[in-house]
Amino acid sequence: MEYSFSREELINAIEYLDQHPEEFKGRESSTYDLVYDDKKYPPILVLSKANELKGDKELLLKDFKNSVEVPFKILRDKGFLINPKNLNRKEEFKKWISKELANKSGAGPAYITSLEWLSERFFQVGKISKRSIFEIDDIKLLKDLHEETKLIQRDKTSYIYNNDAPSYGEKYFYSASLNKYIEFLKKNDYTQSNTDIENVETTSIRFDFNKFSDSLRNSNLQFNDKLVQRFVASLLTKPFVILTGLAGSGKTKLAQSFIQWICESKEQYKLVAVGADWINREPLLGYPNGLNSKDYVTPDNEVLELMLTASKIENQDKPYFLVLDEMNLSHVERYFADFLSIMESEDSIKLYTGAERKSTNDTEIPQTISWPKNLFIIGTVNIDETTYMFSPKVLDRANVIEFKLDEDDLKSFLAEPKKVDLSQLTSEGAAMASSFITLSKQNDTASNEVLNETLVEFFKELKMIGAEFGYRTAFEIHLLFAQFSKIDSSLSDEDKIDFAVMQKLLPKLHGSRSKIVKSLEALIRLCLEDATEFNLSKLDDLEENQIKYNVSFDKLKRMYANALSNGFTSYAEA
Repeated sequence: MEYSFSREELINAIEYLDQHPEEFKGRESSTYDLVYDDKKYPPILVLSKANELKGDKELLLKDFKNSVEVPFKILRDKGFLINPKNLNRKEEFKKWISKELANKSGAGPAYITSLEWLSERFFQVGKISKRSIFEIDDIKLLKDLHEETKLIQRDKTSYIYNNDAPSYGEKYFYSASLNKYIEFLKKNDYTQSNTDIENVETTSIRFDFNKFSDSLRNSNLQFNDKLVQRFVASLLTKPFVILTGLAGSGKTKLAQSFIQWICESKEQYKLVAVGADWINREPLLGYPNGLNSKDYVTPDNEVLELMLTASKIENQDKPYFLVLDEMNLSHVERYFADFLSIMESEDSIKLYTGAERKSTNDTEIPQTISWPKNLFIIGTVNIDETTYMFSPKVLDRANVIEFKLDEDDLKSFLAEPKKVDLSQLTSEGAAMASSFITLSKQNDTASNEVLNETLVEFFKELKMIGAEFGYRTAFEIHLLFAQFSKIDSSLSDEDKIDFAVMQKLLPKLHGSRSKIVKSLEALIRLCLEDATEFNLSKLDDLEENQIKYNVSFDKLKRMYANALSNGFTSYAEA
């Protein structure tokens, strides 16, 4: 039997359990916790209580065929975090260190105090995602922290220096305590993995956009910081982003850079060049062999295998990426329609009917496949006479980001051109992958009156030419606005609104001069600080401080010029 719950039903169940702690008796989870509002709950109990509150029966693990895969997928798909139980080894370490240092009675407690202080400092600056070092058994991470601590523990300006206990740093207790804890883990075989193992599993730390920006600079890639912010925030808002602009402007390079930076291994992404002859979904999802009822033909690009791997329970905290390069070489609606249909629903794509089938490499292929919530699709687009335009259906479901070089960008590059070294990015942000997935599942929005008023104003003008937006777009703009705040709290509200308008409202604009020019004039005025005395004939004379939404203004200005010169304009071609 299949079970289905809304997020609201699951939250109601959690709130009920908060009020009735006796429900936990006999239903504790030995291995995993559902984490909500920094509190932990047994995952199966939450599903059971949600089912009971609907008037149905109590649920046990046996109702899911004694497998956690299905119940955990239900919870994760609704944005809940499922974590392995924390194994705090503080008491074990205390006993071990007291025996190890039997003749140095004062050193043992000092090591404990040192590790507790370091835990607090490392957590505050985002070096670790858990509140205590005693919950970490990743030797690679601990060794990195040990090396850093050795260098800075005597520096009175460092973030780990304790003014109330300066001797701990000056006598090297901090580095010694970390070294002893690493020794304790190794001797008791508690290590998560050895440093010589390829694709080492990393302990999660908080996602930090600035770390990615630093890695880009270290690899000699030059991107505008706000463009990169828009790209990352868009991925967190919705798992479908379209990058459009001049060939060679860095669209594919930015996508590759972020993917290589945040992924542990190459198994987590595929870069697929879209063919000009794609007329259906088969180049992405394959097809059942009509001559053999047991075979399923999968495409060589391994897109289906990527989706199946991303769907596995053990991979739910890892991001997976599909990059569709030059995705408008064919009509997107023809080969991508199934993906668009299931992107926001709980539906699945039916691959075949009848008996179970296997691929040519003996992989079992399910009859249906759902959208993995940890799969992100990035499409790159070049606009010329050989490509096809996007329909509103596609644009409405994506964040569209335009790459456009300006004079300053080119001057900066020409001043010091360097060869790009993507190897500097490899897995540098892999420890933040789980945090990135958690952020992408959050649907928190904060009401902002300025944003709401601006959306209503743009809605009125767009409605005049049939380009108005619906509830979905309005909600996604609020999500994007919130994600911008999370990755960079210094961004102004005007910048966030500007980027949202550019990415979600303007891409559908197109039309003849007679149809669109009046609306473009009105939209341009909405981008100004004060449009009461604005004269369109002096469009090029505006100072920067007179413009409220710079990015959107610049785009509308180009579209307006195109409409006047060519009698037609569109977002893609301006």
